[in-house]
Amino acid sequence: MKKIFLMFFVAAFMSLASEKAFAQYEKGDKILNLGIGGGGYGFYGGGFAVGGSVEFGVHEFISVGAQADIRFYNYGYLLGPSENYVALPIAARGSYHYGKHFLTIDKLDLYAGPALGFNIDGNQYYTSSALVVGAFAGARYYFKPAMGVFLELAGGTNMIPVKAGISLKF
Repeated sequence: MKKIFLMFFVAAFMSLASEKAFAQYEKGDKILNLGIGGGGYGFYGGGFAVGGSVEFGVHEFISVGAQADIRFYNYGYLLGPSENYVALPIAARGSYHYGKHFLTIDKLDLYAGPALGFNIDGNQYYTSSALVVGAFAGARYYFKPAMGVFLELAGGTNMIPVKAGISLKF
């Protein structure tokens, strides 16, 4: 765990030292999103998620990458017993950065795209797997050339509905 935090702080320091100019999104960009999320999916409500995604710019408007989250939630009835669960959705994703078509704000990147992957869900008594199929839309605002914040909204099966956090551009 200490190594993960050390890597995060080294990456954050390197991004602060970068002298790259502000830009919404460019071909060749490598973007790391680290954040927290919440909301329910399927028949489950509430919960808390931690995760991240990575994107690689392959075209002037298109990036491809992957995302992984770990979600903790409780499933039960109002007056009955409840059980704690953990879900691990992992998916490939593609983003179309459409903000370049009409925005004049260089620090803002608007994007949307599909996600497809696999979800493992369960607790100490039960384990299942399912597909991750969905779509997301998001926005990134860069307050430093290589560091910003993001907000994503998603829908579909086994997707985390709301995520927010920090974005690092390399």
